[in-house]
Amino acid sequence: MTATADETKTKTTATMQLPAWLTTAGVNELLSLIHRPAQAGLMIEPIAPYTEQALPSIPTSTAEDVADAVATSRKAQKAWAMIPAAHKAKTMLRFHDLLVDRQNEVIDLIQLEMGKSRVNAWQEILQVGNIARHYARKGTSYLETNKVRGVMPGLTKVREVRVAKGVVGIISPWNYPLYLGVGDVIPALIAGNTVVSKADSATALTLLWTKKLFIEAGLPADAWIIVTGAGSVVGNALIDNVDFICFTGSTATGRKVAARAGERLIGASLELGGKNPLIVRADADIEAAAVGAVAGAYANTGQMCIHIERVLVNAAVYDEFKAAFVKAVEDLDVKQSFDYDCEVGTLASADQLATVVRHVDDAVAKGAKVLTGGKRLPEVGPYAYAPTVLEGVTPEMEVYLDETFGPVVSLYRVNSDQDALELANAGNYGLSASVWSKDHTMARVLARKLRSGSVNINDSAAAAAGSIEAGMGGMGDSGLGRRHGAEGIRKYTESQTIATQSLKMPLGVPEGMEIAKFVKVGNLQMKLLKRLGLR
Repeated sequence: MTATADETKTKTTATMQLPAWLTTAGVNELLSLIHRPAQAGLMIEPIAPYTEQALPSIPTSTAEDVADAVATSRKAQKAWAMIPAAHKAKTMLRFHDLLVDRQNEVIDLIQLEMGKSRVNAWQEILQVGNIARHYARKGTSYLETNKVRGVMPGLTKVREVRVAKGVVGIISPWNYPLYLGVGDVIPALIAGNTVVSKADSATALTLLWTKKLFIEAGLPADAWIIVTGAGSVVGNALIDNVDFICFTGSTATGRKVAARAGERLIGASLELGGKNPLIVRADADIEAAAVGAVAGAYANTGQMCIHIERVLVNAAVYDEFKAAFVKAVEDLDVKQSFDYDCEVGTLASADQLATVVRHVDDAVAKGAKVLTGGKRLPEVGPYAYAPTVLEGVTPEMEVYLDETFGPVVSLYRVNSDQDALELANAGNYGLSASVWSKDHTMARVLARKLRSGSVNINDSAAAAAGSIEAGMGGMGDSGLGRRHGAEGIRKYTESQTIATQSLKMPLGVPEGMEIAKFVKVGNLQMKLLKRLGLR
């Protein structure tokens, strides 16, 4: 039973409890979807960010459970790969409809486990729904057989086909437990793989609920298996057994994932950290840029890999932008609520709060100025922190180029596009960036010079991230590979070349022909093909 709007309004910080629809039996049903949990002795003890109250304990998988999960998944993959593409697409579309119809259930879970505002939790529904529809409709076209020219045109037929990797491992984070937990599962399944996911310890219920919905949509239970536990045990075991690994998380951990995958010569897709810049040119619409910067910086309480942490403003409009931006930040409603009545929720954990406090305190101690915010909000919640704007940040401060992953933005005054470009490209990250200008041509010129996987013009982050047909990923320390679009599904396949020779004799020197004459004929053939404009 889905919670109604009236029911969710009654849930406050002081009386927060599990949603009425999530009974003890319901929790146990979700926990039963963890692969072999009864054999694990350790328990994960997650807490609710809004209140620091205990959430249901999560039994953990062992390394042996993970190996068994992959073996089970590998058996299931043989049958899943044989299912027609149209049937796979229908399964995804049924999941899409169930997700939209029952969204309040998982929105409740996301808020309970992660602490974001309800509207930010709903955005995960929007993104996953778009992904499900997109790959259900276009997935097979991305994987179509490609006919290419053979070595002997007309006599040799060559086709490139796509073959599923086998078992895909996915390690997803807590900040977008539905979108980042499921958004990669969908294309991997459409491509004919089966999947084993490691749920983040803080948000396991969200992922387990989603698996339950997939089963209701008709997905075989062993086509997507979920394991739980610490990355040092379960994550490593997953990499050691699967055929491809998809990881979203910190750059430091991503390096370890890549190294371990490299030892086994399996592919890896990694979306990692960012220190994303937003550039305000002298000709920008200042009011629109201020509003857009607020949306890009403080959505999801700043706990978003593509959120804005640095705003680089041309000196000619700096004071005007600063005034508009600070006012818009101060107008934000920071609240803990299970209704759509707040814009910014809480941080997800004590660790996230500690990082934010450390970065701001370090900056202030070294001379930065707090324009607004810069403090905890215990009257709102245990992990609540005021949306913060800093000025005068310098390279010796942690917040300068280290990822904060919280509601903190630094303003910088720049004298030209070139200065903005140099500052935006400082450091090793390259995930997302934003340019605000009325001159779209010049904005695109500037965008091409930014070292960033995505660049949004007159938008902070959502335009590129929401374009499911376009790839999304990072450069430099922000990762490898792309999600979304063609590459987002092709990465889960191997390219196989199948060449058919129509001649009755093998390619090479014909019997009885001198090698020198064969070489001469070959040279004449190359010149002829060039003259005819053939490849």
